[in-house]
Amino acid sequence: MDIITVHSVWTVVLFISFIGIILWAYSKRRKSEFSEAANLVFADEEQDLATRGKDRS
Repeated sequence: MDIITVHSVWTVVLFISFIGIILWAYSKRRKSEFSEAANLVFADEEQDLATRGKDRS
């Protein structure tokens, strides 16, 4: 096996891994989990606003 074959096989392995990650990330089963994770930033802001409102009272 020469170096060109090794590079070719490695390229195919990485490409298949990339496609697998893309399919995993955009699958419908994961959409709810990723939507929840995306909104965590805003949940912290709402909690901070509620805490600030209590401090001023």
